[in-house]
Amino acid sequence: MLGELTRLAALPLELGETLPARAYTSEDFHRLEMDRVFGSDWVCVGHVDQVARPGDYLRTDVLGTPLVITRDEDGGLHALSRVCRHRFMDVLPPETTPDQGSLKRLTCPYHTWTYRLNGEFAGRLAGAPLMNKVEFDRTACRLPQHRLEVWQGLLMVSADPDAPPLGPQLADLDATLAPYGIADLVVAYTERWDGVPANWKVAFENGSENYHHMGSHADTLERILPGKDTVVDECEGRGFSMYTPFVPDMEPPRGPDGADLAGTLIPGLGMRQLSGMTVAGVFPNMVLALLPDSVTFVRWVPTGPVTHDALVTVLVPAEARRKHDFDGYVAASKKQFKVIQTEDLVAIRGVQRGLATDPAPSGGRFSHLERPLWQFQRYLAERLTGEAGVAP
Repeated sequence: MLGELTRLAALPLELGETLPARAYTSEDFHRLEMDRVFGSDWVCVGHVDQVARPGDYLRTDVLGTPLVITRDEDGGLHALSRVCRHRFMDVLPPETTPDQGSLKRLTCPYHTWTYRLNGEFAGRLAGAPLMNKVEFDRTACRLPQHRLEVWQGLLMVSADPDAPPLGPQLADLDATLAPYGIADLVVAYTERWDGVPANWKVAFENGSENYHHMGSHADTLERILPGKDTVVDECEGRGFSMYTPFVPDMEPPRGPDGADLAGTLIPGLGMRQLSGMTVAGVFPNMVLALLPDSVTFVRWVPTGPVTHDALVTVLVPAEARRKHDFDGYVAASKKQFKVIQTEDLVAIRGVQRGLATDPAPSGGRFSHLERPLWQFQRYLAERLTGEAGVAP
């Protein structure tokens, strides 16, 4: 399969083909992805608004690795292991603690070992009761840290201490995203769909093209954002972007119950941003949908060769959260998003059922609207084969 992936990655877009079916079903291929993609590359775990103030924390799990993102009193951010160095207890168990909140120190609920959160001492043991009668070097005991970068207000982590910095790899996207001021937005809500019965790549590829608007979303997105009008940028490397203008004289979008979905406009947008939707993707597994009133980022997290979790976070201007009708806007937005997700799940599950039959190569070609999928193949080939010359 790696040989086939290398061959596909070398094809020009005009001759591009889909990955072989086994790339979406094979246990061996999945393990390789876990090691060489998710085990060492940069992945998104949240937004800075979720850890906005000193003492704030955000609990997250990166493919089975329990982490907590914290902000110290100097404003610094840290990605710490949640596994206590004593007897390996989760120091923020979901059974008893919320996903996010505020605290002064991490305290393990098992034997009450505590860990500091401030600056260079973040993760270092602060207290261990009744340990004075054994030989024990407290200064050498601290929670392991992951690499952490903030890009466009998004919290990105990597388990590889030698991973190249992320920011320079996404420089091509910075100008496209800059007008939206993503770092200054706040979280309106987060939704998740756990245990979706499909390989994560099926869902990520679905979210990386608007070609399917005319099919899956014929009565929803296609009416306001026709896929045929999408212009895909000729990006390179590990990110992509595209733009779809709204249909002329578009009626304000409404939720399933008729509620107005028009929110508070993001300040400072130009005519292009106000007149359509920008979609941007960051390999391996995140896509952002940027609209005049919101930015939604979606992550598809593999949980096995043929299952994944989908996490959706919607960001809005801070002013929107202060308005009296904000709860109504959120409720209507959630309903509308569930409609779109339900339509997508029909396709995602259907594709996975087709892949499970181990079909022969499709013989089809990518549309020009599927350039991000072709680009994604080149990214995968570089990560999985280690041949840096494969990807642009």
